[in-house]
Amino acid sequence: MADEHLSALDLAFWNLDSPGHPMHLGAVAVFDRDPQRPVDADGLAALLTARAEAVPRMRQRVKDVWYGVGGAAWAADAYFDARRHVHAVRRADARGAVADLMSRPMDRHRPPWEVYVIEGAPDAPFHVLVKLHHALADGLRAVEFGAALLDQGARPPAPTAAAPAPTAAAPAPRAGAEAALPAQVRGPGIHLPGLPLPDPRQVVASLPDRVREAGRALGIGSAVLRASLDPGGPAALGAAWTPGGGAERRFATASLDVDDLHQVRKTSGGTVNDVVMAVVAGALRRWMQARGDDPAGPGPRALIPVARRRRRGVRGGRGNRISGYLLRLPVGEPDPLARLRDVRAGMDRNKDAGPDSGPGAVALLADSVPPLAHRFAAPLLAASARLLFDVLVTNVPMLDVPLTLDGCRMAELYPIAPLARGQSLAIALSTYRRRVHIGLLADAESLPDADTLAAALHGALAELLDACG
Repeated sequence: MADEHLSALDLAFWNLDSPGHPMHLGAVAVFDRDPQRPVDADGLAALLTARAEAVPRMRQRVKDVWYGVGGAAWAADAYFDARRHVHAVRRADARGAVADLMSRPMDRHRPPWEVYVIEGAPDAPFHVLVKLHHALADGLRAVEFGAALLDQGARPPAPTAAAPAPTAAAPAPRAGAEAALPAQVRGPGIHLPGLPLPDPRQVVASLPDRVREAGRALGIGSAVLRASLDPGGPAALGAAWTPGGGAERRFATASLDVDDLHQVRKTSGGTVNDVVMAVVAGALRRWMQARGDDPAGPGPRALIPVARRRRRGVRGGRGNRISGYLLRLPVGEPDPLARLRDVRAGMDRNKDAGPDSGPGAVALLADSVPPLAHRFAAPLLAASARLLFDVLVTNVPMLDVPLTLDGCRMAELYPIAPLARGQSLAIALSTYRRRVHIGLLADAESLPDADTLAAALHGALAELLDACG
């Protein structure tokens, strides 16, 4: 695969990464055991290793480039060994293992992904955790990577030239080591003499689009500034930042019946997503009350990502392109149906404005920033996330067909979103086999009771069903 520049947004994700706030997302798949044979975690890890070898992108790492100063590109890792990325873990507390593993940053000098087979009690299901850096994949691409590891999506490894297995004497390269590599495996952007010059006619023809993009960026920037001046949400959803720390996580899950969500939708109108956001608002209200906090006052601002297709001809065109909506969750409203109406009204306003405008479209501003500026602006942007939103709520599409790993049925799938600095909660959900599976990743210090919030999701949906009669 030829070297490919990171898109502007992927470059932003890469530069936002820090040890205390790693920018990787993930998913936890829960598999039923085959009663005819015991779970072999090491064997499953070997199977996943072989399948990961067949995915070209999983053999690439991020390298700095000379052309487009401050930029980066995907390039073949000359020292790639999938065995460094796939591991077997034996721990009875699977959710605790997931929380610990999601707390750990990944090696930025290797392809940014990891897979863990988590084997628990002998009679319990086993779990598989997939970690992917956000620069490598958004939710849709993450599903593609995950599917390639399962029985239905696996393909035989592509034929490659024989290469010696990495040893302790051949570590992954570090800064300064690239000059010693052969020319065919050096980083992108180095071959300056071969770069094509832009056609002046194409440059002139693109000027109207550039002007429109600049105007849109100015509008989004103004909306972001106004939103950042709005009062923040509950203090309970803010995480204090401590230098060199803050990475410890809690992981909790909930599972809702799709038919129950549809029943509320049919009775009260709107969309299933409106119902889900109302359930989240109701759960936050219940959780705050259980902590002794007053839910009255400004509700938390939820950032709801929306996937956008990238236009052809844009450098890094295969990368992430994400917009979003910003929604104030009505946690102060005691009536569950009134909360749903407030959510629906807010979402209707967002949809009328469109996903490419308003403060929720802040991610689109990445296209307007030169690569070098991303590096300098990343610390400022990381510290400013709390000014714009209080909680991330993202819906990850999923193939709703039976999936297996080595013949074992996948029963549940919980997506995991990264935490921004200054925030204590990210909520990700995905629908699989008539269940909405919800993964909650929380800052351990600010939100140690993530399990209480997960349980409150069930109570909030039950409250809506009762209100609908």
